Amino acid sequence: MRTINRVFVHCSATSPSKNIGVGEIRKMHTGRGWSDIGYHFVIKRDGSIESGRPVERPGAHVKGHNTDSIGICMVGGVKESGEPDANYSIGQYLSLIQLLNRLKIEHDLTDADIYGHRDESSKACPCFDVHALLA
Repeated sequence: MRTINRVFVHCSATSPSKNIGVGEIRKMHTGRGWSDIGYHFVIKRDGSIESGRPVERPGAHVKGHNTDSIGICMVGGVKESGEPDANYSIGQYLSLIQLLNRLKIEHDLTDADIYGHRDESSKACPCFDVHALLA
């Protein structure tokens, strides 16, 4: 098993009318030539958590930080117009917190080890402050 030092929260950059999951994202990512979906988990609009790339394998979600991290994708993150928006359901937020708590226990992590993609890039993703959510 690889060592996990961080977790990154992402968004799918899809509008509220699109409720995609692992299958659709996997198809997009493999269409780009990737070996698999880049995320380890996807949280759908109804709050259900789907497993993506096995945690034992490095993800493809934050350039330069994939070898020691887990990637979680929240479905949503943009308005119908394409502008960034934290338009997630209560169920998604609750599932995210539940999943993060589980991962913190399994990998001996703290809240300080949890990041939004935007913390390591110029993107708005996941369109909310992950540290504020955890506070």
